[in-house]
Amino acid sequence: MTTIQKEASMYAAVDLGSNSFRLHIGKHDGDAIRVLKSVREPIRLAAGLDAKGNLTEAAMQSALACLRNFQAVLSGYRLDAVRVVATSTLRVARNGAAFLPAAEQAIGYPIEIISGEEEGRLIYMGVASALAEPSERRLVIDIGGGSTEIILGRGADIERVESFSIGTVKQSLSFFVDGRIDAVSYEAAILSARSHFEDAAPPYHPQFWKQAYGSSGTIRAIADIIAKNNLGDGKLSAAGLDALKLRFIAFGQVALIDMPGLRPDRAGTIIGGLAILIALVRELDIGVMQPVEAGLRLGVMWDLYLRSMQRDRREESVAALALKFHVDQERARRVAQLASDMYLQLKPAGDGCAKLLRWSALLHEMGMVVSQTGYHKHAAYMIENADMPGFTTREQRIMSKLILAQKGNLRKVTEALADTDFARAVLALRVAILLMHARIDADAGELKLRMKNRIDLEIRREWVGSHPTVSYWIEKEQEWWDEVGVDFSVRSVA
Repeated sequence: MTTIQKEASMYAAVDLGSNSFRLHIGKHDGDAIRVLKSVREPIRLAAGLDAKGNLTEAAMQSALACLRNFQAVLSGYRLDAVRVVATSTLRVARNGAAFLPAAEQAIGYPIEIISGEEEGRLIYMGVASALAEPSERRLVIDIGGGSTEIILGRGADIERVESFSIGTVKQSLSFFVDGRIDAVSYEAAILSARSHFEDAAPPYHPQFWKQAYGSSGTIRAIADIIAKNNLGDGKLSAAGLDALKLRFIAFGQVALIDMPGLRPDRAGTIIGGLAILIALVRELDIGVMQPVEAGLRLGVMWDLYLRSMQRDRREESVAALALKFHVDQERARRVAQLASDMYLQLKPAGDGCAKLLRWSALLHEMGMVVSQTGYHKHAAYMIENADMPGFTTREQRIMSKLILAQKGNLRKVTEALADTDFARAVLALRVAILLMHARIDADAGELKLRMKNRIDLEIRREWVGSHPTVSYWIEKEQEWWDEVGVDFSVRSVA
């Protein structure tokens, strides 16, 4: 029987990486988050992609077994919030979306497939929280199993973040076939890696930062090997990295590598990670890099803490987009307030859509910079594909569908309407926009809206009389809901 440990302000971050699955449980303690429990399992998910880009059955079963183990660990703590994020391999796996339901059932929590840019933001947040220099200009590099993130920032603020689709697993498998290591293969692996970074390199050159940090397990492992084997100058520098490369070449085979600081099970991916790191040091002209014991999982826990303190990075992203695309703030706020109030009146089963509805309402007209008629389609595309720090791919997809559904026929979101809370959010948004367009200055208390097996709307009779278009738009609304099999009844009251 599991013993429940009662803890306050405790958070869990689960990172479903391309090389390893990792779990951190931490407690907010003053100005820091103290890690209480850490679990790592080398799943090697990226190596489980077949020639068509699908996860193999063996890879999925291995992942599910790990997630069930993680669920058992999580159940032993009384946690304030848990966030499970998946990175590069699940971003690119063709059957990744089909695999998610089983994975979510195994761990007992929603799984968010985050973009590379969001991954970089969370990595930087974790690193910045661990460093004592609040105004330091810094470069942060994270080399993962399937992607590499480069982030430039000052103190806690990110100035630039990019994600590159190159990681340790593919680099190792592509250039060190059957575990063979030689000088020609290494230079080919380094040259290939440089080709990924060369065009993006100029903004990350040393004149823009004071200190470079390496946050990933790969970089920390390489630093440890160099130090324990007294290679080069003993640092994460060109000399230290080249000396380690020569030592690997001297072994000739991955299976023969035997060095202090390097676990045998990690050698197969470290060789590819070293090639990527050498490429970055050469391309970005990095003198010395400092490994740091912080990154994605710590960043996830800090993000959860900040959300609990009403300092949600997503609010900043929405405000920035609204400003960038010249959204009429007053109209947006009116729609957002009314839609949110009506959504609560509809009594949703959960709170998963409430914030997404409000943010969608605040951005529903952003597509007007492209078109005055098809703005909902343009806004939906922009929301789904924009870099929106703090948001997951799933959240952006839901917001995109909400915004697409704000006007016109509902057939375009028929499948999504099967989620009753999503359907309620769509209804609230559409009615709020209808009243705003009719120039009715209303609040939710002046109308009654219900949605169960059918929609019932009670609207004030004076609005119908003094705003001629209201009747027309309500009739259209009834037709559009009828097309998707939902009866819409309207009654005017005094």
